[in-house]
Amino acid sequence: MTATHTHAATRQHTVVDSPYGPLTLVAADGVLAGLYMTDQRHRPPEETFGDLDPRPFTETIRQLDAYFAGELREFDLPLHLDGTPFQRSVWAQLQLIPYGETRSYGELAELLGKPGASRAVGLANGKNPVGIIVPCHRVIGASGSLTGYGGGLDRKQRLLAFENGTQDDTLALF
Repeated sequence: MTATHTHAATRQHTVVDSPYGPLTLVAADGVLAGLYMTDQRHRPPEETFGDLDPRPFTETIRQLDAYFAGELREFDLPLHLDGTPFQRSVWAQLQLIPYGETRSYGELAELLGKPGASRAVGLANGKNPVGIIVPCHRVIGASGSLTGYGGGLDRKQRLLAFENGTQDDTLALF
């Protein structure tokens, strides 16, 4: 029996402002591993985020700023996504949904070759650790309804409206 050595990733975090409220960015060994909103479902405990250190996030912050300014439609960042193989396959599909478009949970299940798995796709979608950059907000119910969103339905609606160019700037910010 061979012993496997697993090293615990060195984690750092920082908090940045956004039009959708403060975003907590978390890195594992210098690679983006989390983007969490305030009051987000499945948000890990703060003590797991590591030391407060903005240095690993320079490029992430630059791309987020460009996205929120309407100048960037596709993120190009290395990601460290911790999850089951099925969750990671769902998150990979999310990254293929073009800016300004949506897919249903059922459509994603079909793309994964698991047509009966729309509920499992929804659960994996809800556990996406890197919101916005891995665009789980672009997944909707089969009827076109917004359904759930870990960051809250209001944020989901606002992100989709922003990407569709129909954002109402009179909405109060968080």
